[in-house]
Amino acid sequence: MAMPVQKRTLVTEIPGPTSVKLHEQRSAAFAAGFGVTLPIFVAEAGGGIVVDVDGNHLIDLASGIAVTSVGASHPEVVAGVQRQAERFTHTCFMVTEYEAAIDVATTLNRITPGDHEKRTGLFTTGAEAVENAIKIARSYTGRSAVVVLSHAYHGRTLLTMTMTAKNVPYKEGFGPYAPEVYRVPSPYPFRWTGEFPAQEAFDQLVDVVTTQIGAHNVAAIIAEPIQGEGGFIVPPVGYLPKVADFAKEHGIVFIADEIQSGLGRTGAMFAVDHEGIVPDLVTTAKALAGGMPLSAVTGRAEIMDAVAPGGLGGTYAGNPVACAAARAALEVIEREDLPARARHIEEIARPRLEALAGPSSYIGEVRGRGAMLAMEFVEPGTITPAPDAAKRVAAYANGHGVLTLTCGTYGNVIRLLPPLVIGDDLLVDALGVIEAAVRSLA
Repeated sequence: MAMPVQKRTLVTEIPGPTSVKLHEQRSAAFAAGFGVTLPIFVAEAGGGIVVDVDGNHLIDLASGIAVTSVGASHPEVVAGVQRQAERFTHTCFMVTEYEAAIDVATTLNRITPGDHEKRTGLFTTGAEAVENAIKIARSYTGRSAVVVLSHAYHGRTLLTMTMTAKNVPYKEGFGPYAPEVYRVPSPYPFRWTGEFPAQEAFDQLVDVVTTQIGAHNVAAIIAEPIQGEGGFIVPPVGYLPKVADFAKEHGIVFIADEIQSGLGRTGAMFAVDHEGIVPDLVTTAKALAGGMPLSAVTGRAEIMDAVAPGGLGGTYAGNPVACAAARAALEVIEREDLPARARHIEEIARPRLEALAGPSSYIGEVRGRGAMLAMEFVEPGTITPAPDAAKRVAAYANGHGVLTLTCGTYGNVIRLLPPLVIGDDLLVDALGVIEAAVRSLA
């Protein structure tokens, strides 16, 4: 199928009549617990455009939540999937082996931070990668406690839901939660009242770990280098290096959850690269396989190999079709230098977004790195969250053909996650719609 015309075009209201009818069918057939950002049904997608069943062309600033970094249905990803599906779709890597999985693991071992010997394990979802990273850390250290940060998001399984900070919608009504998970305050520069957020937050982490948990009981400290669902919170410079050094000093495995921020999204191959951090373990997913379900844990060989054969795996872990997609997506990310493309996107978008902020604006802060950018909405002149303003701006943008996502602990952040291959013209057009949406608040 040819790539859709890369231009925003609206032929009906959003959602259109066919999408409305299909959404009614969805409501009758699908569990209510699955939410939806915009009730349109997609007919095709590619580059920076999503085409719905009513023929509307929407600009994609969501990328399926940072998944389609190389664009939806990238030709090389499609070709890789087709070739593999024609040969075989599944054998289970724990039963018989195949080259595509080794190729993906070898690439991840090479491109993740650090020049030490590494191993990789392939899984299916981001939450599964995080859960396995914790299993590996516990096996290696012989300890059980896991330290997580405020505003963190790590998944929806029992363990990763426990590790996630936000209650609604991720945790409400789903308890009791997994044991031995401890949360420490983490710096949120826009809302931190102290003078030195990096040092003060680090001191609080040290205090909790040493006095309330016992450092000798901690298997892992896990952190998102930029917190995703929490609101695209960028930690102050120096905080994460301090945490990583503290973990090393006490024999604690430091895990970087790069599921949303990794593989070029922030303008570096991995977000920890901005501060030269070398984690013990790195989790990846989302952009890894260009839209196919695949995730990974990559890390120090001695840690990864601490689990005995049979202790890791899963029926679909490292599925061959997903591995073929990942092999193609990783090649595109490297060959086309998509981290540089992410920096270019920031150069275009950030000044225009920052021009919308100010003392009288509903936008209190613009933040992020590369093509992982966000606007936090507050009551003008305060830091009081304004989630309704964020919803109104998102609804305006969506209704005018620009697909956006909200996030944040307070539900007051709009995040921009365009495909890294989006054209400049499309990006500029989308930013114009967002500017009009923010102006509409007045």
